[in-house]
Amino acid sequence: MHRFLVAISLTLTLALTLHAADWPTFLGPTRDGVSTEKGIIKPWPEKGLRKVWECDLGRGYAPPVVATGKLYHCDRFGDNIRLTARDATTGKELWKYEYATTYEDYFNYDPGPRASPVVDDDRVYLYGPEGVLCCVKTADGKEVWKVETKAKFFFHQNFFGVGSVPVVDGNLLLVPVGGSPKGPRPLDLRNAKPNGTAIVAFNKKTGEVKWTTGDELASYASPTITTINGKKTCLYFARGGLMGFDPQTGKVDFRYPWRTKGEESVNASNPVIVGDKVLLTEAYGVGSAFIDLKGGKPKEIWTDREKDRLDKSLMCHWNTPIHVDGFVYGSSGRHTEDGDLRCIELATGDLKWRQKRTTRCSLTLIDGHFICLSEYCDLSLIKVNSTKFEEVSKYEVPGLEYPCWASPVLSNGLLYVRGKGKLLALELIPQKK
Repeated sequence: MHRFLVAISLTLTLALTLHAADWPTFLGPTRDGVSTEKGIIKPWPEKGLRKVWECDLGRGYAPPVVATGKLYHCDRFGDNIRLTARDATTGKELWKYEYATTYEDYFNYDPGPRASPVVDDDRVYLYGPEGVLCCVKTADGKEVWKVETKAKFFFHQNFFGVGSVPVVDGNLLLVPVGGSPKGPRPLDLRNAKPNGTAIVAFNKKTGEVKWTTGDELASYASPTITTINGKKTCLYFARGGLMGFDPQTGKVDFRYPWRTKGEESVNASNPVIVGDKVLLTEAYGVGSAFIDLKGGKPKEIWTDREKDRLDKSLMCHWNTPIHVDGFVYGSSGRHTEDGDLRCIELATGDLKWRQKRTTRCSLTLIDGHFICLSEYCDLSLIKVNSTKFEEVSKYEVPGLEYPCWASPVLSNGLLYVRGKGKLLALELIPQKK
């Protein structure tokens, strides 16, 4: 009887694990904007998706994350950075954690968090715009440890503050720091020198530094762990280009320079990983590069390097494009007025279709469709189709205000969208009564 009960318990646990649809970090559990959930409403009602709940937010741009029934979001209220936990289905506030900040943005953008939280087991990690790294308990928000990375490693303030999202690997928390030797910030950031702390590995339980690696400055892309040449590898699209390294030791395996020559430029899209091949894309000048990492040395398959700006295949700003069956879909364009949606053939970079004047958007893939949130609050359902742009539904979300720069989040049938000062939970998959 005991064995039977144990078997039933294990079965139920496995079922809950398999059916759980947590979104515990930036761009979801696989950090590529892809959801495995099924059964979305399509087409949408004429007035849009049903609002389940909403809440007011402070300042900042970070998307929320969801794990084990809780939603976590980061904002700034006055001179405090705040991490809030809520019931994911009702929006009820459960607890909050705060620390003081003096961060000011060089370009006068909101001085709140850019990076989403990261949930791992019973801990949640927060990386603030000034570089403060915090670990708190998911149960009650009690602080476990905190590190001021700028004081410990030193870095020159990037254009929009700190924006990369750390990644967990085993007992390590890998954090993009991008430090420099101490001294005044150069008038031209291209003259800043690295100090070997592109990535810093912390013991995720204690905050102890285990190793540092990489002569690169920080970007706004986030590290992603994958398998290259049969070996677990962490890829980070740093300010100067792509670096690949062993996530447990920090040993750098390769580096591929990729950034525009201008000072005021950033790499913000995560690498798109397809087997041993990787697509890099940015919006400030050079565009995209598709490279083969098999054999341990980057080999270019095609790039936008020599193309005129109007002929470049894909120039993603802060949207990470999504790969489906040999084609890549993304929001291309640095500025609002030249933002468009594109589909390109991955193997060649050839443009398959282009939908103009969509403004800058974020894409999330679910159930054969893209959820597209534009910066001006338009929410669209677009069918995955490499031959043409096929919009199924579209509406302007009531209650949202520009800028909607946070990527949509999906968890257990609910779609969470953020705009200025507001977070909404919408019913994307019909809820069981």
